Amino acid sequence: MTGIVLHHVPQSRSQRVLWLLRELGVMFEVREWPFDKTLRGEEFLALNPVGRVPALEIDGRPVWETGAILQVLCERFPDAGLDRAPGHAEWIDWLIQIHFAETISQHAAVLTQGHLMLRDPSTRSPVVMKLEAARVGKCFDAIEARLDGDWLLRGGFSAADVAVAQAAVMARRFHRVGDRARMAAWMDRCEAREAFPAEDGGLYDRDFYEVPDA
Repeated sequence: MTGIVLHHVPQSRSQRVLWLLRELGVMFEVREWPFDKTLRGEEFLALNPVGRVPALEIDGRPVWETGAILQVLCERFPDAGLDRAPGHAEWIDWLIQIHFAETISQHAAVLTQGHLMLRDPSTRSPVVMKLEAARVGKCFDAIEARLDGDWLLRGGFSAADVAVAQAAVMARRFHRVGDRARMAAWMDRCEAREAFPAEDGGLYDRDFYEVPDA
């Protein structure tokens, strides 16, 4: 049996790996970590040398970086049909969307730091926060423009939807989906999937964070 252990912090990027594992229907173990200095300890740094989640152990080998983990899992379990293999007509688009998710997540991470990590209002930059929220909006525009069917790829649901939708779930705490009707319907479809993991606990304490006044 393939041994898979996901090292996970709720409401973080590791949420998308959890979702993918559930979509793949494989056996795995979850080890939950607190979002604190524990991630900088020797035990976790042996799994991810920069002290970030996710980290995945597969057959005793640590794998880190979310996009790499998704690709490794999809290639390991191709029967699930969640990847697009090299040479497939949608392979390049699949790769773009897998890695586009990290662009969205990075903007969300900056906003998370501004709203939650910098507790002293004097250390926050409303200008930067407003700019990053606008950049999330541009990412949402790209999703809206991309969708011309139920899923990001015409060939059907894939790990690309997992990656981008999970990033969008994080980012919509800082920029509303609004009147992007195709994106809103797509996110509803994603969240209605049986494998979609509920966000139990975690870092965020509200559904939406307004940009503070300058």
